[in-house]
Amino acid sequence: MRKLIVLAVLLTAAALLIKQKDMTWRQSLLKTLYPLIMLKGKVFGNKNDIKLNPGKAVPATSFYDLQAVKNNGDTLPFSTLKGKKVLIVNTASDCGFTGQYEELEKLHQQYGNQLVILGFPANDFKEQEKQSDTAIAEFCKINYGVSFPLMQKSSVVNGPAQHPVYQWLSHASSNGWNNQPPVWNFSKYLVDEQGVLQAFYTQMVSPLSPAVTDRLK
Repeated sequence: MRKLIVLAVLLTAAALLIKQKDMTWRQSLLKTLYPLIMLKGKVFGNKNDIKLNPGKAVPATSFYDLQAVKNNGDTLPFSTLKGKKVLIVNTASDCGFTGQYEELEKLHQQYGNQLVILGFPANDFKEQEKQSDTAIAEFCKINYGVSFPLMQKSSVVNGPAQHPVYQWLSHASSNGWNNQPPVWNFSKYLVDEQGVLQAFYTQMVSPLSPAVTDRLK
């Protein structure tokens, strides 16, 4: 009995250390486990998690004709992004990869005006983003210090409700070469300064990995 009491006390103490003030138990646990979740890619590499523009494939329709609505209701015309690299990421608050918010913010701070990061919250994968746009923005700011733009919550997977930006990103008839839609939360698409889609990365590729950062130099 005494051992059980000690074990219970230790487990309670460990849980309290894991629990973040402004997160649910699930969110806190996933944030703690995130480094372990990403360990597979660090050990075995991410070759199968990356797709690159096979040559000089150019878009059939212009990236700069697109637009999206920010979570504050303002419209972002993509024509204002000309001359900058753009990293587009579908995000979620209750995912094992939510820790990538912190890495994306580091990328945002490091590259400043050279790179625009656009977060597209979506509830497409296991309903891991059920919050409102206001709650999402607050969660990201408080827990991960996010200052890069977040868009209104939308659908990013193929289908009638797919956001027009993701229709462009995941259909070769628009972007010139890529038919890959997001495979999970925190899939990433990199567009260069001329509006050409250069790369797709799954959630297993850290935003801070050389596979991403080498293309930002």
